[in-house]
Amino acid sequence: MIETSNLKIITNPIVNQSLCTIRSKDTDTEGVRLSARKLTRILLYEATKNLPQKDIEIETPLAKFKTKTINPDITIIISPILRAGLIFTDEAVDILPQATIRHIGMYRDEKTLKPVWYYNKVPMLVDIPENYYVYITDPMLATGNSLKEAIKLYVDKGIPEANICCVCMIAAPEGINEVFKNYPAITLIVAAVDSHLNERGYIVPGMGDAGDRIFNT
Repeated sequence: MIETSNLKIITNPIVNQSLCTIRSKDTDTEGVRLSARKLTRILLYEATKNLPQKDIEIETPLAKFKTKTINPDITIIISPILRAGLIFTDEAVDILPQATIRHIGMYRDEKTLKPVWYYNKVPMLVDIPENYYVYITDPMLATGNSLKEAIKLYVDKGIPEANICCVCMIAAPEGINEVFKNYPAITLIVAAVDSHLNERGYIVPGMGDAGDRIFNT
């Protein structure tokens, strides 16, 4: 697997417990969804550490003082890859109510393992690319093909790779290699790196099909 400081594996007892729950074949849809949301919130907190801050002065009921807040002049975009990436959306909106949600619709061709586009809500024009901070969310990073295509959408608009963060629950070494081979300056936040992909392109041990388990389909 490619060694890079831009891959951040987030682990703590809550993360480990949540991973155990979503991985287990005996966990029902409600249990998977609740644990996935808990896990995605932790990962999003880590991902947003790159946001620039601004010094401001505010007044509490007791005194005026100087503090920091997220720079209001930047544009924050949350881009879930449909459908499974939607599990991040509610948590992201709670954490970053000022963010814009830009959905990306792709499904995987089960024969070629290549992404097939069906929906794209990425903005056509970007005014000051350096002021954009993008978070692409997808629970599973398997082959890396879908995530690579999603990153390309934003890089092609001039947004710096360093301003793009991809957030996944579980990743395979093959997908990590594919993403960083093409976009070495992005940041990748994951909760676990698993063993390998099987012949069908599924992560092992993984959690099965994330979309099916989250949405009970």
